[in-house]
Amino acid sequence: MQKRNKVLDTTLFIVAILLSIAFIFPIVIVFINSFKGRFFISDAPFSLPTSETFVGVTNYIEGLVKIKFLSAFGWSTFITVFSVIAIVICTSMTAWYIVRVKNKWTSMLYYAFAFSMIVPFQMVMFTLTKVANTLHLDNPFGIIIIYLGFGAGLSVFMFAGFVKSIPLEIEEAAIIDGCNPIQTYFLVVLPVMKPTVITVAILNTMWIWNDYLLPYLLIGTEYKTVPVAIQYLKGGYGSIDMGAMMAMLVLAIVPIVIFYLSCQKYIIKGVASGAIK
Repeated sequence: MQKRNKVLDTTLFIVAILLSIAFIFPIVIVFINSFKGRFFISDAPFSLPTSETFVGVTNYIEGLVKIKFLSAFGWSTFITVFSVIAIVICTSMTAWYIVRVKNKWTSMLYYAFAFSMIVPFQMVMFTLTKVANTLHLDNPFGIIIIYLGFGAGLSVFMFAGFVKSIPLEIEEAAIIDGCNPIQTYFLVVLPVMKPTVITVAILNTMWIWNDYLLPYLLIGTEYKTVPVAIQYLKGGYGSIDMGAMMAMLVLAIVPIVIFYLSCQKYIIKGVASGAIK
């Protein structure tokens, strides 16, 4: 039995290593090609830069200038940060209310949030765009509300699972000490939900930061986010500045990788707490 378990563990380890390589390999290729001249990338995309193909940081400088990367980075940061804050606060409050106030209306509300997770964006994007334009939500502030709506389903589901594991006695003790519901939430419940808060923040940050379709449909080219701006490196007749595009892709993934690595110890704990308890 022990030998069989050892073989199984070794097999799973090898599979995990292969999957890791499969996911990391494209990122490594993008990073390598970001230092090569654009005419050499298509000819030898998997080769390391040589004295002939190496161009230093030229691609980075050209990309920053061509697409006004810093402006796009600012808009992406603004939309991502405030959308994630809105999602975390509003959905955690909603989940807390749903779990603590048990009646048919909160049950219906919970199932409505759960159902929203299976509705693909493509099904509602044209209607959503029309409604957003009518309500004047087609701007960096309005899109935060749209992201709140789309991110609410999974977030409420995860928070509700975690709130069920919080002892009701600590909330009752806070009320006895004179806390109102808002104080109880911010001073007692929210700190306890820290693992799930960080997990929800990571998942939504990666989604919003990398999202291309919703910003392109709602705010267009006036407030270009990073994914939308990078797309403009593609010129007419299919011409693409591959060097600058590779460099900008590297700059686009650096912030999200740093954020993920700094919070990764919480993500497994948060997912397990929100889905199982």
